[in-house]
Amino acid sequence: MRASIILPLLAALVFGLLGSVFIVREGETAIVLNLGRVVRADLEPGLHFKVPVIESVRKFDRRLLVLRADPERYLTSERKDVTVDFFAVGIIEDSRAYYRATSGQEEQMLERLSPIIKDALRNEINARTLSQLVSGDRSKIIGDQLKVINAGARTLGMRIVDLRIKQVDLPKDSTVIDDVYNRMRAQRKQVASRLRAEGQERANQITAQADRDRAVILAEAERDAQKMRGEGDAEAARIYGVAASADPGFFAFQRSLEAYRRAFEAGDSVIVLDRDDPFLQYMRSDR
Repeated sequence: MRASIILPLLAALVFGLLGSVFIVREGETAIVLNLGRVVRADLEPGLHFKVPVIESVRKFDRRLLVLRADPERYLTSERKDVTVDFFAVGIIEDSRAYYRATSGQEEQMLERLSPIIKDALRNEINARTLSQLVSGDRSKIIGDQLKVINAGARTLGMRIVDLRIKQVDLPKDSTVIDDVYNRMRAQRKQVASRLRAEGQERANQITAQADRDRAVILAEAERDAQKMRGEGDAEAARIYGVAASADPGFFAFQRSLEAYRRAFEAGDSVIVLDRDDPFLQYMRSDR
């Protein structure tokens, strides 16, 4: 009889003991609920106790969480549409506040945290141009708003450790793409025009230099040619003079032959002279 009572009592004691012990693993945090009311929170990893049946335990992952959201459309300071894709890295910092705000549901936390992050990014993106947003320091955009984001995330028991902009796109249904392409075309045309102008200027310089060099070369060649002609004429005159002094009669005869050749070179020339004209002295038969 006594054994039949003791065994159930021992079994109940063992089950009660097992129901009052729970383990919080590394990388987790937990809260203890007493009839739905949070009585203990932010439990560290290790062995813990609770009142069986009355108290229950909720455990949460306290490791870094990557929080992704759908890309959001914003307007830059130039009133141009951009689509920004981002993600946040957060951690549960206050498990009590996290449970009260989200009932421990990660989807609810994301649903409430995303607008806080998007509104903070909107303030920064609205104050920047498209060029500053694309080519600027994105970490500064995030750093300026991280405190503001964490002020809102604190009400959810969360702390955002980092926020990263993955990609900035131009919406396909926006006129921004056409504006960007038109600006790129204008810039390329401007560069092409500048290069053509520089090339034309260089070509003009080369042509002008070539014309100057040509004029100088021709002038020097003409100078040298005149000098050589003068020297040749002087040498010819000297030779003629020597020849004339050596045999005046033969020299006179040679000069006359050259005069005849020039006079009758055309073949149909007619010269009317007196019969005794000295020009014809070497054509008379009596010579």
